[in-house]
Amino acid sequence: MQKDNVLILDFGSQYTQLIARRVRELNIYCEIHPFNNPPKNLETFKAVILSGSPYSVRSENPPHPDLSLIRGHKPMLAVCYGAQYLAHFSGGLVGQSNTREYGRANLSYVKEEEPFFANIQMGSQVWMSHSDTIKELPTNGVRLASTHDVENAAYKIEGEQTYAIQFHPEVYHSTDGKQLLENFLVHIAGVAQTWTANSFVESTVADIQEKVGTDKVVLGLSGGVDSTVAAVLLHKAIGSNLHCIFVNNGLLRKNEFTEVLKQYEGMGLNVKGVDASSHFMTALAGLSDPEAKRKAIGNAFIEVFDKEANQIEDAKWLAQGTIYPDVIESVSVNGGPSATIKSHHNVGGLPDFMKLKIVEPLRMIFKDEVRRVGASMGIDKELLGRHPFPGPGLAIRILGDITPEKVSILQEVDAIFINGLKNSGLYNKVWQAGAILLPVNSVGVMGDERTYEKVVALRAVESTDGMTADWVNLPYEFLQKTSNDIINKVKGVNRVVYDISSKPPATIEWE
Repeated sequence: MQKDNVLILDFGSQYTQLIARRVRELNIYCEIHPFNNPPKNLETFKAVILSGSPYSVRSENPPHPDLSLIRGHKPMLAVCYGAQYLAHFSGGLVGQSNTREYGRANLSYVKEEEPFFANIQMGSQVWMSHSDTIKELPTNGVRLASTHDVENAAYKIEGEQTYAIQFHPEVYHSTDGKQLLENFLVHIAGVAQTWTANSFVESTVADIQEKVGTDKVVLGLSGGVDSTVAAVLLHKAIGSNLHCIFVNNGLLRKNEFTEVLKQYEGMGLNVKGVDASSHFMTALAGLSDPEAKRKAIGNAFIEVFDKEANQIEDAKWLAQGTIYPDVIESVSVNGGPSATIKSHHNVGGLPDFMKLKIVEPLRMIFKDEVRRVGASMGIDKELLGRHPFPGPGLAIRILGDITPEKVSILQEVDAIFINGLKNSGLYNKVWQAGAILLPVNSVGVMGDERTYEKVVALRAVESTDGMTADWVNLPYEFLQKTSNDIINKVKGVNRVVYDISSKPPATIEWE
């Protein structure tokens, strides 16, 4: 159990995950819990942060938690809605702003010699996002900062370690936001900065050993970052009692099955490769609806995985590469006390009949932390830097029905695109890239002959977590060479287009 934990009470803000990420960047462990379902073990948390919210404290039924065990007992930072909540229910006044206070602002006043604003100068840029404003401070409130439009941009409660701000320190637009969080957590609350990749590995290995003991664990590997780091962590804890299964669904990238298996062999993992390509192709025959394809792939995976898992005598645990965003997103602020964890996409939602207990060594860390943990355990940089790849594989990058011929065409196109990115030094500048085979034919001319062949779309995006994404402005020279290579080397394709849609409104994948 960590000794210097920070509790973040979530009121439904779109920025709550960002608060957690910024706190983790300070090497401080934190957890997000819904405001209406706080953890029972409050004594393990050294400080508390209240998040923003899409709600108004002036609405009929605003989020209204009981903070009696927290306020005045633990250092507390209230952000945006949290700041308005403290004012509204503690003798202050919150009213509607004359204008919506949204976007960049600058501090026009900062209280002198205030530890909360140490190393933050007047004029520092902050990010506002609210339509209500604090017109009168709560009882014993002391103003700490203002902007041109917001008089009470920050305040503290005299006699308590309670601080409140109407801006968002967690977003990058607040230029000194990380410094402010450090001031509060480290210098005021006294939280130790001991949360590191190495400390996570050490504590997680010990937890796995205590939880699993000498039982056997089965893990479905995908070749991706999350399942690989989970496998290495488990192997570090239980050694040969970890049994990994890598299923080839026939929808992987070109040569990926053999290359990834070879990579795993060099890592000392106990991995069994299962080529079930024909099984998946049969299950997909004649299906063109995206959801029908996903369901068929999920069911086929369950059948194959169950058969292989049953061959491992006395296997009692199923390991999954679930990460913290999956956990957070499964908790509804208004949904009551239960928190249903998402199934890992490689396991496709395993049914109850498998009777395996779940172990998820990565369930409390973010994607960037997964990579840092992997690096601390010596996992190859190339593997850790792999782009995300959809669980259903190329099936959702082939629009329409799936055939072996279409898969082969797309594998060749994808290989030219991805290898081209790597050879041009562009791969690590892109968050995710892939090719899509479109269900249309295009007229073309090759030599003296008229052709009527397939169109492929190339997609490359930059993102931090996949929730939003922008298309990458790849150099024209690169796109020109890639297009020429695809058309000249892949029989069946005579036209290449580049997708310049951002998310939202367009998703990263086409299906």
